[in-house]
Amino acid sequence: MIEVDHLTKYFGDRLALDDVSFRVESGKVTGFLGPNGAGKTTTMRLILGLDRPTSGMALIDGRALQDYTDPLCQVGALLDAKFAHPRRTAFNHLVTVATTHGIPTSRVREVLSQAGLEAVAAERVGKFSLGMTQRLGIATALLGSPRALILDEPINGLDVDGVRWFRGLCRDLADSGVAVFLSSHLMSEVELVADRVIVLGRGRVLQDAPLGHFRRGTSTFEVITEQAVEFVGALSERGAAVTIIDERTCTVTGLSAKEIGVLALKTGTVLEGLEETSRSLEDSYRELTDDHVEYRAGESSAASGS
Repeated sequence: MIEVDHLTKYFGDRLALDDVSFRVESGKVTGFLGPNGAGKTTTMRLILGLDRPTSGMALIDGRALQDYTDPLCQVGALLDAKFAHPRRTAFNHLVTVATTHGIPTSRVREVLSQAGLEAVAAERVGKFSLGMTQRLGIATALLGSPRALILDEPINGLDVDGVRWFRGLCRDLADSGVAVFLSSHLMSEVELVADRVIVLGRGRVLQDAPLGHFRRGTSTFEVITEQAVEFVGALSERGAAVTIIDERTCTVTGLSAKEIGVLALKTGTVLEGLEETSRSLEDSYRELTDDHVEYRAGESSAASGS
């Protein structure tokens, strides 16, 4: 288990992390989300002992990572895809890391197979695509059969098969008791593998909850009727938030399905469709982080209508 306890980090006068606390449980996949500049990579570096916190601590099963004599067997990590010497082969890179950490070289063959890199083990890393480099980074993180895994944007560069492989790997590792902690900007992928999600914004934890929590909230319904224009007025009068999709379709938030049905009956509106739309992780994420985005793109002329 990874425990982050009241971590605070200043870089000069800039506050990067502000009293951050959370746990990454063994046997679970925990997603770590946040806008650019939120402090995700800083948090991961502090857990790994690559930076010193201003205050607070990060523990792996009750001890700081630097207190272990076999750190690679405790935590495997991928923070930078360009970590390996480009003139080394994939096999030699893994052998070097294994030897340095007292890991049997037989383990190298195992992780090459696990990462789907056996066929390119003798190729130089400098010739690898980004996806192959990511696979090598994940293989390196797995070398010590660690109890926890920390992965920063591990899906970057992976093709469709690679992403599918990574999903299965995450679930298999969690099912075997590993604490998997991963950050990604691809929320749809996090939603497919995560058991729990932590959202960071401007150095603070905005939400830390099971995935299902992010899918709950005020229900939104899609309403289909030939009388959509007239019905929108009635819905709005009842205090519902209504968005018109087309001449026959609108979405309604703030009323239950029963209330919408009763209102349709009272107004003589024939409903051809009434369906609750699912709330996604991305919907909740946008609501949480809307006021915590440090780097926001300007509105395009198309979006602004100019």
